[in-house]
Amino acid sequence: MSAGIAPARAREAALLGLGAVTLTLGAGAVLLLLGGYDPVAAGASMLRGSIGSWNTFVSITLVRSVPLLFAGLAVALAFRAGVWNIGAEGQLYAGAVGGVWVALTFTGLPSLLLLPAVLLASCLAGGLWALVPTLMRLRLGIGEVITTILMNFVGIYMAAWMVHGPLQEQRGVFPQTDRIVEAARLPALIPGTRLHIGFGLALVIAAVLAVMFRRTRLGFQIRAVGASPQAAAVAGRIDPARVIFISFLASGAIAGLAGGAEVSGLTYALYEDLSDGWGYTAIAVALLGGLRPGGVVVTAIFFGALQAGAGAMQRDAGIPAAWVDVVEALVILAVLGLDRVRAARAAAPTGEGGA
Repeated sequence: MSAGIAPARAREAALLGLGAVTLTLGAGAVLLLLGGYDPVAAGASMLRGSIGSWNTFVSITLVRSVPLLFAGLAVALAFRAGVWNIGAEGQLYAGAVGGVWVALTFTGLPSLLLLPAVLLASCLAGGLWALVPTLMRLRLGIGEVITTILMNFVGIYMAAWMVHGPLQEQRGVFPQTDRIVEAARLPALIPGTRLHIGFGLALVIAAVLAVMFRRTRLGFQIRAVGASPQAAAVAGRIDPARVIFISFLASGAIAGLAGGAEVSGLTYALYEDLSDGWGYTAIAVALLGGLRPGGVVVTAIFFGALQAGAGAMQRDAGIPAAWVDVVEALVILAVLGLDRVRAARAAAPTGEGGA
């Protein structure tokens, strides 16, 4: 019987996501009409800008999905453990700073050593950035929602200070670092495209998380603590504090890797406004994906397509690209609303044998 629970929940999550997307598209079309825009032209422009050709899909949509995929996996891991990590944005910036510092400092190392060192530094920086709210929750009982949000601002302004100060490019003109050396750059995943192996690395992490959740003791502990820390401690003899500590830091490390992969795979430098709010969008990615690694992969690509098509929509249909932000917000609302309806139906009495 337990063997059928996981597929059933996966189907339920898929239906929830499909319903959320359907509601979002319908609401978005209505809002476009009310705003005086043609929803058909908008949709056609978005499709051309995201999946209009193989090169467009690979070099734009999939490339834009990479940071969303890393950050979405980070958020999903934390949420599955009952940790409300809203700090992926700050952890991403910390990872970018750590990675670019290693790339600019150890320029003489060969790629075989330098590239793993850059990615490892990104992981460590993201994990360390999550350490403060982790300890504040476990030692002081302070909720991580507020602390992780505040740490986002610290991370963003720390990166801004770095590119205006210690790590600013040698001429001191632009708020960015020097470009990293070739040995610190991620190679292309598909030759002739802009898609780097960071996308493949994210898929590997998604696969590892999927196996961990289904097959390992730690995965069971994470799910148990996420469902009920008290029940996990009493019935399962699980230490919730240990599970939360591991999950929180691992979540921060994966989010930090998003920043490192962006710097070493695409921009080759750290900029003041490196992130386009990926850490916040990752919450929608994780929720729409049902907090499951496979769902996060699909959802990250979907959001990457939205962002890729935003420019084409603005250029071809004259619709502001900010409408994509509206769509992303509607997705979150639709997921939350449908999930609440699903939970209410599940909790409602069936009427069999009732009084």
